[in-house]
This record gives sequence, C-alpha cells and structure tokens, in this order.
Amino acid sequence: MGIFDRLKTVVSSNINDMIAKAENPEKMLNQLVIDMNQQMIESKKSVAMAIADEKKMEREMLEQKRQSEDWERKATLAVKAGRDDLAKEALLRRQESENYYLQLKPQWEGQRASVEKLKDTLRQLQNKIDEASRKKNILVARAKRAEAQQKIQKTLGSISGNTSAFDTFDRMAKKVDELEARAEASVELADLSKSSSLEKEFAKLEGSGEGADLLLEELKRKMVTDGTAGQA
Repeated sequence: MGIFDRLKTVVSSNINDMIAKAENPEKMLNQLVIDMNQQMIESKKSVAMAIADEKKMEREMLEQKRQSEDWERKATLAVKAGRDDLAKEALLRRQESENYYLQLKPQWEGQRASVEKLKDTLRQLQNKIDEASRKKNILVARAKRAEAQQKIQKTLGSISGNTSAFDTFDRMAKKVDELEARAEASVELADLSKSSSLEKEFAKLEGSGEGADLLLEELKRKMVTDGTAGQA
C-alpha cells in the first residue's frame, strides 16, 4: 500500500469515526484537518526519502560515468607511453564503470519519474487539504449559525408557551395606566384648587372696594337727611 493509499485509509477511518460521534461539528472538522495535515507531513517525509534515493542514485551514476571517462583517458596515456599492459587494464576498468553506469541509468530514470509523480500527487493532495480547510471554515460558520437559530427558536418557544409571563406584563401595563391616570387627576385637581383660590382672592379685593363706596354714599345721604352735613 502506497503512502497516499495509507493517507486515504487513515482519513476515511477518522471521518467515519467522527461522523458517527458528531457531537460537535466544529471540533470534528478541526480534528479532521489536523489529522490530514499530520498525514501530509508523514507523506512529505516519505517523498523526501524517495527524492534522496533518486539524488543518491544520480550521483552514483554520474560518478561511474566520470570514472569510465577517466579510465579511458588513462588508457590513452598508457598507449602513448607504450604500456599496452596498463592500457588493457585501464580499458577493463573503463568497461566495468561503463557497464555499471548503463545499469544505473534506467534505474535512475525510473526513480526520477516516480519521484516526479509523487511530487505531483503531493501537490494535488496539498491542494485538497487546503480546500478541505476552507470548506471546514464555511461548515463551522454554518453549524454555528444553525445552532444560534435553534437557541433563538427554543427561547421564543419557551416565551410563547409561558402565558403567565405575558399576563403579568398585561397586568403591569394596566397598573401603570392607573397610576398615570391618578397622577394626572391629582395635577388637574391641584390646578383647579389654585385657580379657585386665586379667583376668591380677587373677589375679596373687588368686593371690599365696592362695599366701602356704598357705605360712604349711604353715610352721605344720611348726613344730608339729618342736616349733619350743614352743621359741619
């Protein structure tokens, strides 16, 4: 089973387990993303090891190619020096290096192709995890909104079902109306009392002045009748 098959199996197992429990969608989704990222880290390690093997194989292959060329150079020098025995030995060594190089090359090419495929798959997997993370944020927001709506409906339902609370509000409203009416009546009565007292005061003033004039006129008439005015 490959590294990405293992990742798929682990993630699927986690999903099934958490969906079965699914008491807290936000917690479940956060844990799922954490698990996916953890598996991604492990997958990256495996890919890194495959890349390291490919680089090691490439270095070994290039080293054998370099040695092959170096032995061929030495064989040429030996021929020029008249040392055919050394030239033959160098050519045998060159052949060994060349054969090893030819064996390593297709293996390295296959490893390199596998590494490129793994890297491409890893990028795709990272994109899917990023997309899952974005979806997680959307789903968490939706879950919170749904939970809030449920709480609101529950509150409204409890209030609607509690008729005594509404009856209490109605009674309090009537009580306040009565208090306001009494207060307005008290103010109105106070204003009437003030107005009546003021009118009485003015009436006294007007009444006292007119009475004095009448008494004076009556006195004068009496004095004329009795002749008192002439004597004075």
